[in-house]
Amino acid sequence: MHRSTAGGNCKRRNHAFARCIRDAVKPYASGCAATRVCIAKGMRCSPIAAALLAGLTMVPVAAAARTPAAAAAQPAIVRVRLDTPYGPIILALEARRAPKTVANFMGYVDDHRFDGMSFYRSARNRSAPTYGFIQGGIRTDARRILPPFPLETTAMTGLKHLDGTISMARRAEAGSAGGNFFITVGPMPSMDAKGSYPGYAAFGHVVSGMPVIKRILALPTGGGMGGQLLLRPIKLIAARRLNGTPQPTGLVKPWLVKTKAAPARASRQGAR
Repeated sequence: MHRSTAGGNCKRRNHAFARCIRDAVKPYASGCAATRVCIAKGMRCSPIAAALLAGLTMVPVAAAARTPAAAAAQPAIVRVRLDTPYGPIILALEARRAPKTVANFMGYVDDHRFDGMSFYRSARNRSAPTYGFIQGGIRTDARRILPPFPLETTAMTGLKHLDGTISMARRAEAGSAGGNFFITVGPMPSMDAKGSYPGYAAFGHVVSGMPVIKRILALPTGGGMGGQLLLRPIKLIAARRLNGTPQPTGLVKPWLVKTKAAPARASRQGAR
């Protein structure tokens, strides 16, 4: 893909997001609008970019295929296993109480968009470092991002940010959550909706695997996001549904597109 001004803007926005973190959760930047502009401009020279752009244009068709009847057939609690090198994390997701948020997350799971990604952030409480949250997901991989969806606040769902809650990371905009999520260690009521503050979209909790999460939380950090980036991200090997019927989005998977290496140019001296 060619470099573009939009790509530079995207990087500057990413740094801006990191600066405006309020000890809460922001994604490390997940498919901002400038990224899509960059992809569009690079379409002619990159099969991956072309595939991604095609996927974005297919959104209405895929959304129509995921009918309310199909969603209603899903269990009230959807269970998911996240495989890591430290062991599995089992989640119970509240599909009835937070249907849009769970549908978004399961789109990533059923499409295998989380496979090979990582847990990349550990945000520890300064006064009590055994508490905080870890964050994972697609990070900045715009090839894997799905369409945006409305924020379901804790005031709407009745879910709270307790110990072992899974919730969606987002930017300052209420509807900006995508393919990044976080899991709390200890209760974090500051992330719940209150008054005009929308908070974050809690949508489930950890059933087993809290020792894995606490181990990741304790790992060394540094760099961006207020020094909260893991120096060695922990691979999210795979995310798999454990019950209910898989509902893949049907969108293209440009990260799987294979590209051929450009043929080596003959040296000018050899051609003479």
